[in-house]
Amino acid sequence: MKTIKYLFSFCLVALTFAGCVEDEKDLNFVTNVVAPTEVSMLFNVTQDNSGLVTITPVAEGAILFDVTFGDETEDPSSLENGENISHTYAEGTYTVSATAYGITGLETTVAQELVVSFQAPANLAVTIENDAAISKRVNITANADFAVSYDVHSGEESATEPVTANIGDTVSLDYADAGTYTITVVAMGAAIETTTYTEVFEVTAIEAPLVSSPAPPSREEGDVISIYSGAYTNITDVDFFPNWDQTTLFNEFDLEGDTMLQYSDLNYQGIDFTSNPVDASSMEYIHVDIWTSDENEAIISPISTGPNETAYELDLTAQQWTSFDIPLSVFTDQNPDVDFADVIQFKLEGSPVGGAIFVDNLYFYRDPAGPSPLIGTWRVASEAGSLGVGPTQGTTNWWSITADQVIERACFLDDTYVFGADGSFSNVVGDNTWLETWQDGVEEEACGAPVAPHNGTNAATFSHDQPGGNLTITGLGAYLGLPKVHNGGEDGIPVNNTITYSVTMEDSDSITLEIEAGTGVWWTYKLVKDAAPPSPLAGSWSVVSEAGSLGVGPTQGTTNWWSITAEQVIERTCFFDDTYVFGADGSFSNVLGADSWLETWQVDVEEEGCGAPVAPHNGSNAATHSYDEVASTLTITGAGAYLGLPKVNNENELGTPVDDTITYLVTMADSNTMTLEIEAGTGVWWTFLLIKN
Repeated sequence: MKTIKYLFSFCLVALTFAGCVEDEKDLNFVTNVVAPTEVSMLFNVTQDNSGLVTITPVAEGAILFDVTFGDETEDPSSLENGENISHTYAEGTYTVSATAYGITGLETTVAQELVVSFQAPANLAVTIENDAAISKRVNITANADFAVSYDVHSGEESATEPVTANIGDTVSLDYADAGTYTITVVAMGAAIETTTYTEVFEVTAIEAPLVSSPAPPSREEGDVISIYSGAYTNITDVDFFPNWDQTTLFNEFDLEGDTMLQYSDLNYQGIDFTSNPVDASSMEYIHVDIWTSDENEAIISPISTGPNETAYELDLTAQQWTSFDIPLSVFTDQNPDVDFADVIQFKLEGSPVGGAIFVDNLYFYRDPAGPSPLIGTWRVASEAGSLGVGPTQGTTNWWSITADQVIERACFLDDTYVFGADGSFSNVVGDNTWLETWQDGVEEEACGAPVAPHNGTNAATFSHDQPGGNLTITGLGAYLGLPKVHNGGEDGIPVNNTITYSVTMEDSDSITLEIEAGTGVWWTYKLVKDAAPPSPLAGSWSVVSEAGSLGVGPTQGTTNWWSITAEQVIERTCFFDDTYVFGADGSFSNVLGADSWLETWQVDVEEEGCGAPVAPHNGSNAATHSYDEVASTLTITGAGAYLGLPKVNNENELGTPVDDTITYLVTMADSNTMTLEIEAGTGVWWTFLLIKN
């Protein structure tokens, strides 16, 4: 059984070609035309025992139809789109076919059964149901013996004409209002007599979302401040229903475990976090998702201390989630007094008053800052004054390391702090480091074996908030500078094994860290970056210009589905002269020249062949690389950056990697040859053989 939505009006589309005779016509659009779709016929039988049937063919993209009647009539009848034809049948069962023709001559043929009987329709069975997804829509299906079509009377006072459908097909009625209606179905065949079914039916409205709001993307902790979202860590001390003398009703709606804020009879509503103000000055946008059942709108206003606020109108679409990403500048341009360094509330308003909205994923965010410049290995500078403590930020007048102490504490100054591209962090302290008497079993300050947990044996992570200038280390015993110093004191026991430092990038190879270890105790460290060992990848590489240098198969290392042939190597010289350049500074670039191999998944590419590179896979965007020799992985990060084929990434073959990042498995055969392997979705393994230029 098929479902057809019957339309009450038809549009005739005329294609007109105009212009001067000598003008060159652009007919490229013709190549994109497809054969007609959704082809069907509506049968309407005269109820007079005559067997007269009116046939109306319909289709998307058709201009002409041929109708074959299925009886002894040999020649089909031709109709233009929008026309119908009448034909007289004897009693019997017929297969009627319609061939729909598009503007280019492409055609689609369908066949439908037609039963012509002079008996009244019998065994009429009618199904009437509310649509599960569309509010106030009712789906009706009728089946009967000896019937060809049926009429549906909706029961609405404004609906004076019935809707007609073929027997067995489904009619969808959209009601203006929910309520109880008397729905009448009249089954019709070729007989004078019809058969009628009547049912009193309650049409319902969908008043709450049936699906969750769109899932927010993964973001670094420092790139988002969440007020209400299941995807991020929300701030504390938020009142989602403060008493502002509003008429609004509140409920936290639970959709199969996914909660969201429900505000009904909305005039205005506050979201209050005055006791925990938010500094969103380093953020760039406000995001919110809102669902409504009706054609109402809403207004959102961020409020800072003052109070100072600015309103933004939210244009909502009924019966679906609408997502908004609003630049903070929209609010400050209207009212410069709105201070995003001190946000205390949000206000929501209904327009008009009295509607209902569901709210989810309310948060501030900013675009990712890119790879942290801290990635690499650092140590405290081996010089006088490189660490010290004082009563205010930036001072070291209580104590700072002297030149003699630099020599004495060489075991401390060779400790390193390693920041991984994957967000990992580790203290590498070797066999000895500087010990102090606050540590277990240490009786005097001196070099000695590291004491747990500050011995670098536990896993740890880091988060670098570049715009905010903060660096957070998380992990048992993880630290920078001195292990005893943390945000709450000097006992080596930070809350939640987490320490946050203020970080200033003096240049690419030196930073200053500052931390207040309790009120009025400020420590300062100067760190320098170790020179990174030269990467074996540094330089320019290309796919080897030989048969079998790239291919794909169902398991790692196999290319039995496809591998490049000797003939294709010659055909695709524009691909084999592409180069992949790895910079010693961690940069990466695709150098493609004037042409490269193109495939039809790319925008405006109609056939495979050499051609001008297509953005973003044209090497025009900045990118980076990270090579992990231990894990044998190579990660490329940047819009449109890739190795081998641009379509291949860790999720699919569509050229759309998550977070513009692709990770390959690397095997270095020697310093000039490497094999790359990547699983582009489950059970799709690509292999590329690269050679250094």
